[in-house]
Amino acid sequence: MDNAGFSEKPQNRSSSSGEDIPEALRDTPDAAAKKVSIRPLFLIIGGVVGVVLIAVVSGFLFFVVTPKKTKDSQSPPASSTPATPSKSGNSATSKDNTVLGHFVYSEAPESELQPISNDRRIKMRKAAAQKFLEMAAAARSAGVVLVPVSGFRSIKEQEQLFFAVGAQRNQTPAQRAAVSAPPGHSEHHTGYAVDVGDGGVPATNLTTNFEKTKAYQWLQANAARFSFEISFPKDNPQGVSYEPWHWRFVGDRDSLETFYKARNLKPAQISQQEESGSGAR
Repeated sequence: MDNAGFSEKPQNRSSSSGEDIPEALRDTPDAAAKKVSIRPLFLIIGGVVGVVLIAVVSGFLFFVVTPKKTKDSQSPPASSTPATPSKSGNSATSKDNTVLGHFVYSEAPESELQPISNDRRIKMRKAAAQKFLEMAAAARSAGVVLVPVSGFRSIKEQEQLFFAVGAQRNQTPAQRAAVSAPPGHSEHHTGYAVDVGDGGVPATNLTTNFEKTKAYQWLQANAARFSFEISFPKDNPQGVSYEPWHWRFVGDRDSLETFYKARNLKPAQISQQEESGSGAR
């Protein structure tokens, strides 16, 4: 009996203890668990919806804006097309950096120049000057007098020859360029070029009649031995006027590279005009 009574009392206590706990307190853990699990679910759903909306809006904007960019990107080539022909033909300047067929040349440093005339006014670069003097001595031993008429020429001096003389002769720049290089484009700037005359026939200096002299004939036969060549023969690749008196030194690397870059360049197509006494190139 004592055991039976003892076993029944705990049962009454457990039931009574459960009834003593308020209902709100018994439900609290379950409700909290539900709230915690619902919040992440809403966040995930909201994030997915937001990403989808952004993707839809971005796609729409891309679709609308892309055709406008394509049209704009096609317009520059259309506008640049007419400019293409100006790079060739009779344009004054082009991508090869020429003006009316004449290549750009820089001035030789004063320290590199050496006199080749008796009055010491006419000068050339040292290497060219030494070879010219050797050539003149060889010609004299053959009874031919080579006279230097013009050597190194500054850009300032070339401006006078090109613009002032051109105005006096009523020549356009294209016409003047056939007989005289524009400033900054003359071989004389380099110190490697020289205009040669015949001491026995000075009247032929700087004219095409120079080709009839003994000096010209001797140069044709012997100038290459001293590393000189005529700059502007008849029908030369540059298309400039024939100048039998104008010779240039090509006996070292610098002079060779300086002049042979100017090969196969043509100026504007103009009529050839011979000028006596020009000596301008």
